[in-house]
Amino acid sequence: MSQSHEPWYKHRPPNWPVPDNPYASEGYGPPPPRPRRRRWPTAAAGLALLLLVGAGAYVLGERSEADRARADRAGAESGAPSATAPPKASARPTPSPTRIPTTAEIAQRRMAGEASAWIVDDRTDLPRRNIPTEDLWFVGDTVVQAVYKRVVAHRLSDGAELWSVDLPTPVCETPVNATPDGKVVIVLKNVEAWTGTHCNQLQMIDLRTGKAGWHKKLTETGAGDDTIIVDSAISGGTVAIVQSMKAAGYSVADGKKLYDIPMENPGKCYPGRVAGGTRLLVLADCAITALEKAYDQVRELDPATGKVRWRYRTEPGRRIGQVLSVAPAVITTAHRETHAEDWRVVALGPDGKVRRTIDPRPKGFKHCGDSVDTSANAQSCREAVVGGGLVLLGGTDRVGAYDLGTGKLVWGVKDEATSYGYYPLRVGPGRTGIVYQLGTSGKPGRVFRVGPGGVDTIKDVLRLPASTARLEFGMGVVGENAYVGDRLVITPAGLTGDDARHEPRMLSFAP
Repeated sequence: MSQSHEPWYKHRPPNWPVPDNPYASEGYGPPPPRPRRRRWPTAAAGLALLLLVGAGAYVLGERSEADRARADRAGAESGAPSATAPPKASARPTPSPTRIPTTAEIAQRRMAGEASAWIVDDRTDLPRRNIPTEDLWFVGDTVVQAVYKRVVAHRLSDGAELWSVDLPTPVCETPVNATPDGKVVIVLKNVEAWTGTHCNQLQMIDLRTGKAGWHKKLTETGAGDDTIIVDSAISGGTVAIVQSMKAAGYSVADGKKLYDIPMENPGKCYPGRVAGGTRLLVLADCAITALEKAYDQVRELDPATGKVRWRYRTEPGRRIGQVLSVAPAVITTAHRETHAEDWRVVALGPDGKVRRTIDPRPKGFKHCGDSVDTSANAQSCREAVVGGGLVLLGGTDRVGAYDLGTGKLVWGVKDEATSYGYYPLRVGPGRTGIVYQLGTSGKPGRVFRVGPGGVDTIKDVLRLPASTARLEFGMGVVGENAYVGDRLVITPAGLTGDDARHEPRMLSFAP
C-alpha cells in the first residue's frame, strides 16, 4: 500500500517507458471478462443510437454514462460527429466502411510480438434493423453464440464454423451459463415481428453435438405471468425463468416444470431476475409504499428442488444492481434515488449474511459502466470479476483489486491519458489480475498481468495486432469480451442488418 501522502495507485509520466509496453508514447494506464452482456432495450430501459465509428455500424441499445463518454471520444478521435451531437447539414457523406479482412489476411499482416488472431465475418441474412448478439458459451474447444434465428459454433483455435442450428423465430433471451454437460435453453419470440411479440418459446440446444432438442411454450394465465419480458439462468440441470412477476424452474433435459419459485411477501416482493452457474440466485424487488423503505432481496435456491437455502435483504432504500459472482455470492447495491452515484460491493457468506461491504467510490470506481439497470440481465457487469478472494474492478481509466475479506485495496493502477476501458478478465496466482485494455481506432489493445506493487508489476500477456485495431475498437467500445485459457474473444453488442454497413461478429486473439 502507498503511504498516506501518495495516491492509491502508482503511475509513470506519459513518456516514461513501461516494461513490455510498446505504446509508451501514449502514456500508461490500467485496462476489463466476464462475458457477459449489456442487455438490450426492455420496457424499462432507455433507447439510444450509438455510432460505432470503428466498425462502421449503428447499434441500438441502452447506454451508460461511461458508454456515452467512450462513444463521444470515439467520434472525436475519428473526426466523426458524436452520437449526441447531430452533424451539421454541410457534413461530408459517411464514407463506405473499410473492407473486413479475412483471417488469412490478418495472419499475413501480423508483426513480431503480436498475438495471432481470427475473425468471424458472419454473412447471415439479417433484417435491416438492430440485432443484439447474445451470450458466448464455451464448450470444449468451441465457442457458441445465438444471433437472431441461428445458433453457431466456432472452433476456438481458428474460428472455423463447426455447426449451426436454425431457429424458428428470433432469440429473446439466453442464459449466461450452459449446463455442465453442455446444454442450454434459449428463449425465443413467438413470432417474427419486431414489436408486439412475446418471449414464450423455449428451445433446448445441445452445444456439444449441435442438435436441437425439445421445444415448448411457456404458460401464460394473465395473472402476473406474461412473457413480454423474461429472464433466464441455468444452474446444474435446471433452467430458472422469470416471466413478469412469477418464476419457475424447468428441467433442461426434458423441459418438464420442476417447481414454482416461491413468492415471499405476496403483493410486496416479486422475483425479477435470476443468476446462474454453480449456484442459483433469485433477485426480488420489494417495493412497498414508501420508496425510502423499499428493499431488494436475493435468495439462493437448491436448483434441483427449489428449496431456499438462504436469503439476504438490502437495507431500506437500496436495491441490488448486479451479481458479480454466485460462488462466493458477491453483489452490488445502489441507492434507489441516487442510483450509480451511491453504490457498494457486498460480499455475502455461505449463509447469506454480509461478510464485507466495500465502497470503491473514493478510488474513483464507477458501477458497471456507470449505470444501474435492474431490468437487465443480473450478470452483465463487464467491469468486474471475482476470484481468489478478490474482486477486480475496471473502468474507463483504472483497474484495481479489493480483498473480499478485509475490504482493503490490494493494488490499483490508473491511466490519466486517454483510455477507452480496462476490463478485468481473471484473478491469477499471487493475487494478480489479468486485464484487457481496449485499444483505440489507431492503436491496438492488449492483455496484461498486474499485481501487488501496481504499475511496476505490469507485464504484457497479449499484444493485439495493429492490423485489427480499428475492428477491435469498433467492436469493443460497446461490446463484450471473454477470456478462456489464454485466448481473448470479443463480440459487439449487436449487428445492424444493413448490408451497406456490414460488420464482423467475433474477433479472437491468442499467443
